[in-house]
Amino acid sequence: MNETLVTMVGNVASVVSYAQTAAGVPVANFRMATTERRFDRGSGDWVDGDTSWVTVVAWRWLATNLVSSVSKGDPVVVSGRLRVKEWEEEERRRAVVEIDARVVGHDLSRGTSAFRRAVQAKPELLVGQAAAARAGRAELPPAVTSVEQALPGWIVAAVEARRVAGPAGVSDVGDVGDSGGELAADGGGG
Repeated sequence: MNETLVTMVGNVASVVSYAQTAAGVPVANFRMATTERRFDRGSGDWVDGDTSWVTVVAWRWLATNLVSSVSKGDPVVVSGRLRVKEWEEEERRRAVVEIDARVVGHDLSRGTSAFRRAVQAKPELLVGQAAAARAGRAELPPAVTSVEQALPGWIVAAVEARRVAGPAGVSDVGDVGDSGGELAADGGGG
């Protein structure tokens, strides 16, 4: 199969919308804008070029994770299959460019992001376990009701410590810039 795969870097330009198909398959989409930057030798400055607009469409677990991870204005990197849809409307030729996303992530060259692993139950395992329990051959394992139950304790502790530290990731305990820190002892801080 011939596919046109693309990777685009830009900004989320709309709120991420989420829905499910009639078959219950999650789908999310958003508009993405990417603007070319080039150096103008005449002025000696970087200038904006044309802006390209695409609709990013994500399916299944990517859609579910996308809606809770990406917000309007976020810098993102999107990779997937390029699709151009054309039609006629009121004697005018119309077209829309879409990316059927395989991967979506934050552009870490422009900021930071904190990754949280999504807990996903495999439906076929749950169905098999439920059938075995009904037949009296097995007991259902206790349900995982939170991410904390599915992760090792040291990961939960690290995430909690980061939450307490605040958005910059710096806590009050042992900061480099405090009066007892290394920089203060070297005369460079505090």
